[in-house]
Amino acid sequence: MEHSHSPSYGMIDPILQLIAEYSVSRCTASTEAIDTARWCLLDSIGCGLLALDYPACTKLLGPVVPGATLANGARVPGTELQLDPVQAAFQIGCMIRWLDYNDTWLAAEWGHPSDNFGAILAVADYLDRNPSNPWQPNRALVMADVLSAAVKAYEIQGILALENSLNRVGLDHVLFVRVASTAIATAMLGGKKEQVADALSQSFLDGGALRAYRHAPNTGSRKSWAAGDATQRAVQLALWTMAGEMGYATPLSATRWGFETVMMEGNGVVIRRPLESYVMENILFKVSYPAEFHAQTAAEAAVTLHPGVIQRLNEIDEIRIHTHESAIRIIDKRGPLQNPADRDHCLQYITAVALIHGDLTSEHYQDDAAMDPRIDLLRSKMTVIEDKQYSADYLNPELRSISNRIQIFFNDGSATTPLAVEFPLGHRRRRQESYVPLEAKFRANASTRLDSARVESLIELFRDPYSLSKMRVSEFMNLLVAVGPPPTYFLPM
Repeated sequence: MEHSHSPSYGMIDPILQLIAEYSVSRCTASTEAIDTARWCLLDSIGCGLLALDYPACTKLLGPVVPGATLANGARVPGTELQLDPVQAAFQIGCMIRWLDYNDTWLAAEWGHPSDNFGAILAVADYLDRNPSNPWQPNRALVMADVLSAAVKAYEIQGILALENSLNRVGLDHVLFVRVASTAIATAMLGGKKEQVADALSQSFLDGGALRAYRHAPNTGSRKSWAAGDATQRAVQLALWTMAGEMGYATPLSATRWGFETVMMEGNGVVIRRPLESYVMENILFKVSYPAEFHAQTAAEAAVTLHPGVIQRLNEIDEIRIHTHESAIRIIDKRGPLQNPADRDHCLQYITAVALIHGDLTSEHYQDDAAMDPRIDLLRSKMTVIEDKQYSADYLNPELRSISNRIQIFFNDGSATTPLAVEFPLGHRRRRQESYVPLEAKFRANASTRLDSARVESLIELFRDPYSLSKMRVSEFMNLLVAVGPPPTYFLPM
């Protein structure tokens, strides 16, 4: 479609040009990045399948109104649903993010780049199933296209997050998910750099959701579907742009009314690192625990300490947690915790559960588990202290550590040796030891919706990069269709 009302490409905000040109360029990602993208996809699908065990998630799934399915629509893993790509993007993104178990990126802004799989899988599957589509007719999409799109989406979101802090101005990180998914969805639909820039201008003009739903006293389940909402909007903007809707020249820099003035307190949005494959290469996997990532090393340390303290819980006088500034800003919570969304973002709750049980699962955030009086007793004895070196190392691009150190003091004056964990399992520095546990995590998660033979065949497929990359997207998504009774959608209140 022509965009006769769009601004001249050379006149638009440079950030839009940079992202647009990267989005439509040939993927030149490193072998490490493509290999890591394969693991990210496996892990994300497993996280989504596990989320289908939770009615709080499944009540949001299904068509926008009951019965409005679409023949040859995009599939939603673990279900029988066939939906238009806008709705499918929401469902997939919602599932992947629901349990806070998918991969993570930590920088000036935090986020979860695998959220973008909502848009990527929905658009790719829909295009592959509908060769007569008006955007990419008769083009067979394969999983190599999905992995390349993932590298780019991760890079856009993650590089924006390196130096542009949304949280400091009260905005939620899913804004960058929307931006990345908008760019990549438009490119997947065959958009040229001009069209990608137009769609991006719309994405920034949308502004951003407030972070209020991630923090007391308003912490709630919206934080679990916010990413799905972002990918849904991204696909909608991409489709509107491809239908010929105009773009805007300076959504970021416009005097008084632009994003930078209104949303960023006058600070310019910057990208100072080349858009390549840095983010995918350095992505953080949540291998062991479904918990906010700044607490992963605290959970790991607490699980290690568990055998030596479980018989002495009543003798504990103080628990000191030395951590980094970002953890204190996000997950240092005292007082009542209202729901699972509140608990899985509480450093003290996560540490207490890990000390008590020697493990941490999604079930530990549910109301029944939270009634254990030992949890709040231990929370009341915790002191959280910033370690300035940990804060510096967290922001060091050569280290990217996420450090926590725990020491427990007893009433008799004795204490445990301080136990520090700087790099969690799933960090690039511990990537090799993560692969076997990641497979085990997928096997456990996927088995909640798929029979064991299907699960093992998927694992074998992911162990064969060549076969996976050449598989049609529609064939791959067919492997994820549910076996057994489907989840209940639109639960009555």
